[in-house]
Amino acid sequence: MFDLLYKKITEKITLTEDEFELCKPLFSQRKLRKRQFILQEGDVSRYNIFVGKGLLRSYTIDEKGGEHILQFAFEGWWTADLYSFFTDEPSLFNIEALEDSELLMITRPSWESLLNKLPAIERYFRILIQNSLIATQRRLIGSLSETAEQKYLKFVKAYPESIQRVPQHMIASYLGITRETLSRLRRDIASGKSFP
Repeated sequence: MFDLLYKKITEKITLTEDEFELCKPLFSQRKLRKRQFILQEGDVSRYNIFVGKGLLRSYTIDEKGGEHILQFAFEGWWTADLYSFFTDEPSLFNIEALEDSELLMITRPSWESLLNKLPAIERYFRILIQNSLIATQRRLIGSLSETAEQKYLKFVKAYPESIQRVPQHMIASYLGITRETLSRLRRDIASGKSFP
């Protein structure tokens, strides 16, 4: 798992192997079974989580029992409720394993220590957070202005591996469309119907 973390870090910044060795002791490793939670609504998000293997999802449940998926986290991705992580306030969402998963986790005190030891890591996380903000803004704009077809095709293009790994009803939830609409879109695409 640390090899993947080092690869992902060095895709964004320059970090020597010796510097990376200073990072390792600050992380704990954890395995999750499919359907096991690493965070539940109402708990405080104590960890920033790197997915070394597997797949996680972050979601909320509304007062009618409907699920609203905020994020899928594949190998090489980070996930957490950052608001809860930074403020110690209870989380508003759940993080669950969709597959058996292996994680590297860092607490806030260890994260702060890491940033102080290695300024390059602070730059790495700044890049990740700014990219996340941009992606969130684009997703919000898309949810307000794109058709269901446009949302689905954009999702498939951005995350082709998700089609085999994520249940269709969860993709529909992430896109903010019904299961029936997603089924119709998939049928239309399979039959060769073209979309704008």
